[in-house]
Amino acid sequence: MAELTLLEAVNLALHHEMAHDPNVVVLGEDVGDNGGVFRATVGLKEKYGCKRVIDSPLAEALIAGVTVGMATQGLRPVAEFQFQGFVFPAMEHLMCHAARLRNRTRGRLTCPAVFRAPFGGGIHAPEHHSESVEALFAHIPGIKVVIPSSPQRAYGLLLAAIRSNDPIMFFEPKRIYRTVKSDVIDDGTALPLDSCFTLRKGRDLTLVTWGACVVESLQAASTLSKQGIEVEVLDLASIKPIDMASIVASIEKTNRLLVVHEACQTCGVGAEILARVSEQAMCLLKAPPKRVTGTDTIMPYYRNEDYFMIQEEDIVIAAKELVEGWK
Repeated sequence: MAELTLLEAVNLALHHEMAHDPNVVVLGEDVGDNGGVFRATVGLKEKYGCKRVIDSPLAEALIAGVTVGMATQGLRPVAEFQFQGFVFPAMEHLMCHAARLRNRTRGRLTCPAVFRAPFGGGIHAPEHHSESVEALFAHIPGIKVVIPSSPQRAYGLLLAAIRSNDPIMFFEPKRIYRTVKSDVIDDGTALPLDSCFTLRKGRDLTLVTWGACVVESLQAASTLSKQGIEVEVLDLASIKPIDMASIVASIEKTNRLLVVHEACQTCGVGAEILARVSEQAMCLLKAPPKRVTGTDTIMPYYRNEDYFMIQEEDIVIAAKELVEGWK
């Protein structure tokens, strides 16, 4: 067991799967010689060679197209887009081919491919390097969307994603790439791709979040606990499919719901969760469900970035409104 960062856990999972499955290949811009823009693929080319770790041209559409082709021919490719905001040129291949192969061929072909990308703000980068648009991909039938929030979950979820026979968008919150550390056991144990994780038990409020916002959510829960409000924190992890059973089970105990996500509010994943809770568990709620989200604007440059990013105080205020305002 070793204490790793989230970034190191991603690297460890890639090493593990490439060592145990010769059909796993890695491709993307600078993933070989440079080890990726954040060094997530460092050491792979030296160990597994240039036939399995492929430096691609600076062309996201090409990366996606080649990845889909590889997946149809028995390989398990893991493609890296340098930033989530660079994925858009690849959308045709993702939407029209990766997502539809199983249906189009009546199950004759599948697309066991993972498309990795760092995402989110908070690192003083330009707007295309700070996107949080997971909801776009969650809307596409046939594609799963996974977001880890800790080293353990990054390791286990990436293993499961590589072993899956479906295309998976695997978004890594780069703001906590190196700031969150924990023990990771390199034993090849995968985590379920359709379940959320209960990070903290509580009785007064269910807080659902994912990605880097898990950090502020847990901090807020600790602050609220000192004020007599016990928050149950769920890490959604799987954005598509959503584990509604666990969310509803938590609401049965707390009778209140707060969803926290960095992405813009309109048509975000939080809206989908609130809609489903309204359909499936409205009678359990003592208060209207609430969201704390990013604003409906382009990610600002670094001098104004903090105005966009969710702070612990924002979560504390919203939680207290739900609990104290609706007794």
